[in-house]
Amino acid sequence: MIENIINLQNVTSAFNKFKGAAPFDHCVVDNFFNPQIADQLSNEFIPYDDTDWNFYNNLIENKKACNNWNKFPPLTYKTFYELNNTPFLIFLSNLFGEQLYSDPGLHGGGWHCHGTGGLLNPHFDYSIHPKISLQRILNIIVYVGKELKEEHGGHLGFWSHKDNQPDQLIKEIEPVFNRAVIFNTAQNSWHGMSRPLTQPEGIYRKSLAVYYLKDPDIGIDTRGRALFAPTKEQKNNQQIIDLINLRSGVETSKNVYRQT
Repeated sequence: MIENIINLQNVTSAFNKFKGAAPFDHCVVDNFFNPQIADQLSNEFIPYDDTDWNFYNNLIENKKACNNWNKFPPLTYKTFYELNNTPFLIFLSNLFGEQLYSDPGLHGGGWHCHGTGGLLNPHFDYSIHPKISLQRILNIIVYVGKELKEEHGGHLGFWSHKDNQPDQLIKEIEPVFNRAVIFNTAQNSWHGMSRPLTQPEGIYRKSLAVYYLKDPDIGIDTRGRALFAPTKEQKNNQQIIDLINLRSGVETSKNVYRQT
């Protein structure tokens, strides 16, 4: 049952600060999973050098991801199942104030892992799910890297929006063990890694990510892939701009996920 995995009281309490948070609706939930669950979930990650990871390695992102249910050990499998199951959907929809739908395919979700040098430029997530045509509206990201410390970096940054680009860094969230960040992805929600990772080898920024959908709003941007932005240091770099344009296309993105 979901209450055996997630501290629902902590989620409910955190949602009191969700609406109207700057620079877009969000909340931070510490102790998201029950303690023993969080510890086991961290231990179930496959090794960083495992070939089952999808490796995103280019000038705007450096991370590994896996959304293959067949690769998830029992507790991870059960956790993703419960996060997509009807009781949690009803619970979350009531907090959010709108009917939410799950994505059992974990498109863009699942396990995420960053090693030393990991990065993720500011970006908007995709708007319309490329398989089922529903609108992505809510992200839950739960950090489960037990050894990661504040000085290692890897903070999640939230930026304000100006002239179709990220503007000011408004908030940084440290990826503390068993901390969840829940945010609305449809409010010019520029987010990414605001500090590059500098941790020693063998320490990882691990997270579980689940995304929720809704019936599409009228007239929304129908992008099917994430839209990245250059960092301040990359603003006039044509190579970066070309990469971002290719990365944002459903058909062209697969050609640039990995550029070593």
